[in-house]
Amino acid sequence: MIRAILLDLDGTLLDLDLRAFLDRYFAALDLASAPLAARASDPASFMRSLHDAVGAMMQPHPGAVNRDVFYRHLLEHTGIDLAFEWQVYERFYAEVFPTLRDTAKPAAGARRVVTVAAELGLKTAVATNPIFPRIAIDHRIAWAGLDDLAFGAVTSYEEMAACKPHADYFRQTADMLDVAPEDCIMVGDDRVLDMSAADVGMGTYYVGDDADAPADMRGSLDELADLLPRLV
Repeated sequence: MIRAILLDLDGTLLDLDLRAFLDRYFAALDLASAPLAARASDPASFMRSLHDAVGAMMQPHPGAVNRDVFYRHLLEHTGIDLAFEWQVYERFYAEVFPTLRDTAKPAAGARRVVTVAAELGLKTAVATNPIFPRIAIDHRIAWAGLDDLAFGAVTSYEEMAACKPHADYFRQTADMLDVAPEDCIMVGDDRVLDMSAADVGMGTYYVGDDADAPADMRGSLDELADLLPRLV
C-alpha cells in the first residue's frame, strides 16, 4: 500500500521546451548577474563560477542545505556573498523569470493525477531537483496549472540537503511528508535522477521515452491516475 506520491516537475508535471527554456534562462541570468560580475575577483569567470556552484550543490554535502553550499562556493571563488547580494536575483526571479512562461505548458494528465491522489488521501510532493530557489519553483508550478492545489512538500534549495539522484534526497523528501520511503512512489521522466528512488525502497513510475529505463511501472500521467486507486 502506498501513502505518498513524489512527482517530478520539469518534463513530468510541466511540459517544458528544455532547450528553449535553458537558452533564454541563462541569457537572462547572465544579464542580471552583470552588476555582481563587475565586482567579482575575476569578472570574466563569474558565470562559470556560478555554474560550478550549481554543480557543488549536486555533489554529496551532508549536513548543509543546498543554498548554503551554493552561497559558500560562490563566495570562495568570486568574493561575492549572496547572503548580502541576493536582492539582485530576487528581482530577477520576480520580474524576469516569469517571462519564460511561454517555453512551458501543463503536462497532459498532470492536474488529474494530483487531484486523484488528493482524493485518495495520498500525500503529494513536487519532487523537483532542488537547485532553484522556491520562488522559481512556484512559478513553474503555476505554469503547470497547479498553483491552486496543495502539496505536502516542495523540494527547493532552501530546505533540501541533497539533490537527485542521491539517496539522501529521497529520504529527506519522505521525511518531509512523514512517511517511510517504501510507502512512496516516485514519478518522473529521468531514468537516473528519478528512478534512483528505487535505491531507498520507493516504488517508481516512469513517464519518459526511454524504453529501457528501469522502473516498477511506466505509462502516462492519465494512466497513473487510473492506476492509483488500485495501489492505495
